[in-house]
Amino acid sequence: MTHSAKIVRIGGASGFWGDSAIATPQLLTVPGLQYLVYDYLAETTMSILARARARDPQLGYATDFVHAAMAPHLAEILRRGIRVVANAGGLNPQACRDALQQAAAQQGLAPRIAVVSGDDVQPQFAQWCAAGLTDLAGQPVPTTEPWSANVYTGAQGIARALALGADIVIAGRCVDSAVVVGTLAHEFGWDWTDWDRLAAATLAGHVIECGAQATGGLFTDWQRVPDWDRIGYPVIDCAHDGSFVLGKPDHTGGLVDPAAVAEQILYEVGDPASYLMPDVTCDFRLVRTELLAPGQVRVSGARGRAPGSHYKGNATWQDGFQISLMMAIRGLDAPAKARRTADALLARTRAMLAARGLPDYSETVVELLGCESQYGPHARALPTREVVLRIGARHAQARGLSFLQRECSSAGTSMAAGTRSSFSGRVDIQPVVKVFSFLVPKDQVPMLVTLGDAQALLAHAALSGETPAPAALPQAPPAAIPDEPRVTRPLVALAYARSGDKGDDENIGVIARRPEYLPLLREQLTAQAVRGYFAHLVDGEVERFEVPGLHALNFLLHAALGGGGVASLRSDPLGKSYAQMLLDFPLAVPQSWAS
Repeated sequence: MTHSAKIVRIGGASGFWGDSAIATPQLLTVPGLQYLVYDYLAETTMSILARARARDPQLGYATDFVHAAMAPHLAEILRRGIRVVANAGGLNPQACRDALQQAAAQQGLAPRIAVVSGDDVQPQFAQWCAAGLTDLAGQPVPTTEPWSANVYTGAQGIARALALGADIVIAGRCVDSAVVVGTLAHEFGWDWTDWDRLAAATLAGHVIECGAQATGGLFTDWQRVPDWDRIGYPVIDCAHDGSFVLGKPDHTGGLVDPAAVAEQILYEVGDPASYLMPDVTCDFRLVRTELLAPGQVRVSGARGRAPGSHYKGNATWQDGFQISLMMAIRGLDAPAKARRTADALLARTRAMLAARGLPDYSETVVELLGCESQYGPHARALPTREVVLRIGARHAQARGLSFLQRECSSAGTSMAAGTRSSFSGRVDIQPVVKVFSFLVPKDQVPMLVTLGDAQALLAHAALSGETPAPAALPQAPPAAIPDEPRVTRPLVALAYARSGDKGDDENIGVIARRPEYLPLLREQLTAQAVRGYFAHLVDGEVERFEVPGLHALNFLLHAALGGGGVASLRSDPLGKSYAQMLLDFPLAVPQSWAS
């Protein structure tokens, strides 16, 4: 078979640490499967792994990969010659390898397991700080010792590990899509300057890196997605040109639909013309999704250009402590009782702090879950007799939160009638882990591939260069909007949407249900309008980007998540609900479109 006719079949078996155990056995039913890829890491996950490694030097990796994904199925995977690529190594890929080898040996198996390391730059971090390292905004490095420091590496180490003959490749903090890019570069023998193909492979990895989000999970039209209990995980058939066809295992739930795939393409993307990866700068503006047959969507049209000269890195620090308390309050005037309860508990514990010479809380959040508190001025005043009161607080010292931790129980007997003051006993006080993002020259981060006694050092594991500006797109003639009376309809009547986080920034991809709707969305859904709609949540500016291939607009909301991830006190620190809120945005729609 020539490269041009060859197809590589890959199953996406994990979208995050904690994803469903149904994925691996389900994908093993797929005929001709060649690879299983697993993505476990996110900024929040890295902070969890840092805490685990601080407690036990043998931890710091995604333990589910060993015990849930691999061990029960390893014999079948090896028997069928399916190769595995995962970033489950986290902060300790060697320990992950050792644990998997031990689990395999207990079954009489001896897989060839490669480790790709070098992304952990904590040993170099102090030297870089002394040389004047700053964050992406030019701010200085925090003075305390970081818990972790890693750079987002690319796919060359993974491709080299496969070339050495690894059955299983375990990487650390590579970019999520690298598990697919490295696989396809190895299988097709692509050159590392073949920008369009590398961009297409990045898109393939991006679509399946969140597991079932590509096959109906989080879809705007969720009513059309059957059988969530057995939702199918994604399978991609990848061609030499980088295009791919998305499907899922037979006899599973979920939905393979061009609109659902389009939502995932824009998920967690900032500027679609400049999606920055270590190996390539991607342009997704002309990407298209096409239904080939029921259950098969073809994705094509990605373009690429040279990457930059630096890796992005993240370091994590402990920055004080936080607590999140929840209690149920029911009965007449439940919201008013909940607000008064929160005010009383915060006032009482502030007095206790002051009496002991301790400073005030550095931040507090009060949310009434069930009263649309996240919606701010757009909340609907619906009567409710049941609410969950959530109080979040942050303090420099754990002791400073102990008063609120204890006093909340008293609300069950001394405040509002109908209060259940705890769901699960006393809530733990947690350390706050903040992320510091920085850039480091690629030539300062060599990568090491280890397979048994064999080692390969990649002194330059990703190409460097000046990233050219994206090409200008041809301007299509504007489509006419019917000149007729208009009525008010919510955005969901004309569009799909999905939101995702990048640190403290949030993106919302909005895809027109029909191409002729896009001019109206462009007319009314401006960056200023979206900024105003989210004014109660967003502290920064909002940018809007055009994605004509998908008939879409992509919005990037800066400083939108109260710090984001574990650094945020909000109940939705990842902004999963932002698209759902925007889908209520009122539009003036021609009467003939209103139905």
